[in-house]
Amino acid sequence: MITSPAFAQLCWGVLGLARTGRAVAAALAASGGEVWAWDDGEAARAAFEGKLVDLNTADLTGLAGIVVSPGVPHSAPIFAAAARHGVPVIGDTELFAMTRPQARVVGITGTNGKSTTTALLHHLCTTAGIPSAMGGNIGLPIMAQDALPASGVWVLELSSYQLDITHSLACDVAILTNITPDHLERHGTMAGYAAAKARLFAMQKPGSTAIVGRAAQAAWTLASGPVLFIEDVALPSPQSDWPALKGPHNLENARAAIAAARALGIADDLIARGLATYQALAHRMEPVGEKRGLLWVNDSKATNADSTAPALTAYPRLHWIAGGRPKLDASGKADLSAILPHLGGIVGAYLIGEAAPMFAEQLQGRVPVTSSGTLAQAVADVLAGATAGDVVLFSPAAASFDQFKDFEDRGAAFRAAVAAL
Repeated sequence: MITSPAFAQLCWGVLGLARTGRAVAAALAASGGEVWAWDDGEAARAAFEGKLVDLNTADLTGLAGIVVSPGVPHSAPIFAAAARHGVPVIGDTELFAMTRPQARVVGITGTNGKSTTTALLHHLCTTAGIPSAMGGNIGLPIMAQDALPASGVWVLELSSYQLDITHSLACDVAILTNITPDHLERHGTMAGYAAAKARLFAMQKPGSTAIVGRAAQAAWTLASGPVLFIEDVALPSPQSDWPALKGPHNLENARAAIAAARALGIADDLIARGLATYQALAHRMEPVGEKRGLLWVNDSKATNADSTAPALTAYPRLHWIAGGRPKLDASGKADLSAILPHLGGIVGAYLIGEAAPMFAEQLQGRVPVTSSGTLAQAVADVLAGATAGDVVLFSPAAASFDQFKDFEDRGAAFRAAVAAL
């Protein structure tokens, strides 16, 4: 785990005792700090072996900080209580920054593509022989990982929620993949959402590298200094040489990772080798097998129309399975406008979950639509009409919570359905 003498002889609050909270509590205790931990769930409290203090009601005077889960909204009582006592509320990413890591740090944010860009850059670093680790919104909790040497690189995926409670993370390289409407229930407006993303660049020191999409920078001026535009990045090898990076969205992700790799001093021949050997993350344009003469692709992570749209251009003949819990715009509509220009290769759309009626209304007359209802029925409906050589793409363009625990559970169900064919 990561420890620091900066945490010693101080008392810290930890609110939330899931995997990340437990890692934070362990790191603080191992550093010589006192930990007051709390979780509103009785089971989580029962499983924790340290000191339990109800931070919602305790006198917080004298605490060095309270580390909360990024999912805790600013409207939660702990923020007001901490403010009354002059106690900062931070996340584990800020705690990591306070250790003043020796290794270089790359921070990656964006509405879509940040996980793939993070994993790809990590792979490019390891291909080049650079000690590297992923953290933030991907992989193991960062405080549970081993510290890297000065020659190493941390590659951190950072959500807007995490950036909201991070104050001193000075990334050597900062990337924004793109920005489209999302999490407005938390940030209120697009301006608020963009401001949270812009924090990544505001924390950088002079001489650091900022990598941004041209449209995002033009709309929001996210980075105040010089930037490298993702669209301007020259490729070290053609995209056709990258089997796990299909589609225009993955070209954008690759350009961002290439720019970052070059900023880290990685040579183009090693970058090209890494692009060719990269394996897709689970649930992100992940080929899960060829069954019944069809290639089956799991893109369960695509939870909105903007992330599904480029996936629909990755293959020439697609049977598209979509739906779930729709993400609604301000008018209460599940807006598929980002997808409608990309329907040319779709042989049929098979709709599931709560979104099925809304999606059908927008797709009728544009592509053949089947209201399958469930994932299992959608797979059966595809098999009834598919031709050998076609591709089946599960890219829901909706959240998973109507029928599944999360996008990973949903993707695992798709993978299991394919394996059973």
